[in-house]
Amino acid sequence: MAPMTSSARPLLNRRLAEFGTTIFAEMSALALSTGAINLGQGFPDTDGPEEIREAAVRALRDGRGNQYPPGPGVPELRTAVAAHQQRWYGLTYDPDTEVLVTAGATEAIAATLLALVEPGDEVIALEPYYDSYAACIAMAGGRRVPVTLRPQDGPDAVFRLDLDELRDAVTDRTRLLLINTPHNPTGTVLTRDELQAIADLAVERDLLVVTDEVYEHLVFDGEHLPLASFPGMRERTVTLSSGGKSFSFTGWKVGWVTAAPALISAVRSAKQFLTYVSSGPFQYAVAEALALPDSYYEALRTELRAKRDLLASGLSRAGFSVFRPAGTYFVTTDIRPLGESDGFAFCRALPKRAGVVAIPNAVFYDHREAGAPFVRFAFCKRTEVLEDAVQRLTALAD
Repeated sequence: MAPMTSSARPLLNRRLAEFGTTIFAEMSALALSTGAINLGQGFPDTDGPEEIREAAVRALRDGRGNQYPPGPGVPELRTAVAAHQQRWYGLTYDPDTEVLVTAGATEAIAATLLALVEPGDEVIALEPYYDSYAACIAMAGGRRVPVTLRPQDGPDAVFRLDLDELRDAVTDRTRLLLINTPHNPTGTVLTRDELQAIADLAVERDLLVVTDEVYEHLVFDGEHLPLASFPGMRERTVTLSSGGKSFSFTGWKVGWVTAAPALISAVRSAKQFLTYVSSGPFQYAVAEALALPDSYYEALRTELRAKRDLLASGLSRAGFSVFRPAGTYFVTTDIRPLGESDGFAFCRALPKRAGVVAIPNAVFYDHREAGAPFVRFAFCKRTEVLEDAVQRLTALAD
């Protein structure tokens, strides 16, 4: 029976009306129904380090985190996050006033935007963007203003930011810049010069900046440079990250925010009414993970770089135009050399055509036409799975 209503008003809040079921749910269901290899959603098909998994088991058995942990996060994890920022980037944060633990980076994004954005504020985001950005900006009542990363031609085809377009997008209504580097889905890693230009713009126009850095340890070419480390940015930047991508435990949903005390206080005010707290025992395990030696991080990068190269080369042989990513889990391709132009139709047909699932990049765009011919494949899978997928995809070249 349909719910009784007193008017024709839709049940769903109009701010969310444009957001339906995510493409990830649709394509994962398609993978299950067809038996296709799922290279759509970005999660590993193996667990991370055994000693970190055992650290979670130990916390459970010791009764650490089985009840509500402290609202800002357990002290051990907040201290570990602060130590991580100092160790890798020379950034000093007070674990008591400048670190906040969240239910993954997704909650960190939601809490930050709900805290800092009011109705009518403009939020500039790099397009294509992670789908929760658009939904969270909408829930906050903000207006998203996309600045599009565009493919550059040449032997090393990549997506690049047009700094003039970014500058032109800023108005008197702009509240903050939402930056993602390493960038999902394109794999772009913003350069020092690009980040300096963003910092200069933020200082000049007195803007807040939110940086999503969940792929910070998955850079294969170049280096990851936190925007908060640039002059004038420490007090205006909210940095988001998580343990899921760095340690291959995406289901634990342990993320964090680092920022100046006033910003953390604002974000915490929103976060406490979302999950309140989460992932108690896992927080202790991620605290141990953050202290893993440099050799762990180098081995992770080396392994994923090899998988990137395996899949990128296979996609090229299958006839795709490939944008080899400098970081993240994903390879973006152009399907036009295959005689295709509609990424949605292509991805919905691909499981039956080749037994592989991918994601159409157009879902990450406001300007859908700009993303129409691009398709994303995830390479954070076992080598034998990627080899099988490559073999299947070669049928497209026949």
